[in-house]
Amino acid sequence: MKTIYFTRHGETVWNVENKICGAVDSPLTDKGRMQARALAERIRSADLGIDEILYSPLSRASETAQIISEQTGMPARKELRLMEQNFGRWEGTPRDGKDFARDKENFINSFGTGESNLRVAQRIYNLLDDIGREEGDQTYLLVAHNGIARMVKSYFDDMTNEEFAKFGIHNCELLKFVYPDRQTRKEESDD
Repeated sequence: MKTIYFTRHGETVWNVENKICGAVDSPLTDKGRMQARALAERIRSADLGIDEILYSPLSRASETAQIISEQTGMPARKELRLMEQNFGRWEGTPRDGKDFARDKENFINSFGTGESNLRVAQRIYNLLDDIGREEGDQTYLLVAHNGIARMVKSYFDDMTNEEFAKFGIHNCELLKFVYPDRQTRKEESDD
């Protein structure tokens, strides 16, 4: 079975300041680097069979991925489609703002100069489709962002709009997703 693991980058300066990072590049804190090292050790100890790390081009995810790669020996490759959503006018504002929470439930809202949920879903779903079509059962670790975690979760599991908007993961939390068996997918598409 083809498997994907997903993690969010380590803690950043703006995470500590409770600000929305989005496409803005907020660096890791020392705690964020420690979280990445601890995650690398958990992955190495668990022997998860990860073949390759794909990571967002933003420095917070890139540095997290590089720490994991160095500690585990897994190859790591930048994947532009894993870049965090651009939250437009909300970037740099408080993460727990009620207006922002309401805006996230509107899937075609581009937040002024940003990127709508639908556009982000398109690029993440395309990436996940590409991985799913690859021959073999290669296992990937995706190192990205909280907004991208929502998209990955919604690709594998049904969610209401409210569940989607509220979904989030902690820094360096590890999620596992398994693609349906290829034969099952083929039979479903033949119907």
